Amino acid sequence: MKYVMFGVVCIALFSAFFLGSSYYKSKQAEKFGFMAEENASTLVRGHSQVLGSDDAKVYLVKFTDPACETCAAFSPFIKQMMDANPNKIKLVIRYAPFHHGSDYFVKILEAAKKQGKYWETLDVMYKSQPYWASHSNPQPQRIWQFLPKAGLDIEQIKKDMNDPAIEKIIAQDLADAVTLNVNKTPGFFANGKPLQVFGYKQLQQLVESEIKANYLN
Repeated sequence: MKYVMFGVVCIALFSAFFLGSSYYKSKQAEKFGFMAEENASTLVRGHSQVLGSDDAKVYLVKFTDPACETCAAFSPFIKQMMDANPNKIKLVIRYAPFHHGSDYFVKILEAAKKQGKYWETLDVMYKSQPYWASHSNPQPQRIWQFLPKAGLDIEQIKKDMNDPAIEKIIAQDLADAVTLNVNKTPGFFANGKPLQVFGYKQLQQLVESEIKANYLN
């Protein structure tokens, strides 16, 4: 009898997990209707930092590494696209800290989010990147001399960046990057469609094709 009850409990727990997972995926697909259901929760997580109108119909997902020079170079280009298409594009930031030690800077960013200074901090990081992210001679501690420009409480950042929850965010984003075959940064997806050929022009064409598909006028 005990074995029967154990089996029943296991089946019930498995069913509850399966139904819960299916419900979450369906809700994500409903929220981000442009994505295939199996990819909705992988591309956009609840912890993901977003920029743009809630009414935007084009979601641009960017897997980024704060120490990546190309990621920094694409940042103003993306802003230009968003400015040229007001309220139509929503940027979603995901982490892929592939450079050695770059998770250090992700932790700073996530700590800055608690102070409402995420985008300001990311901007400062990108602009000061040559001083602390040199691949031949990286000096991560130099980032601290630039961070006050973002209006941060530096001592609080140093405390908050050690929150174990941030480690989980990084691990989740890296796992999703693997699932989505992102092996270099930046990695882009527009409404779930990956950027197949890398380049500024190609990214603009991908985003514009989604704008045309989702906005009739």
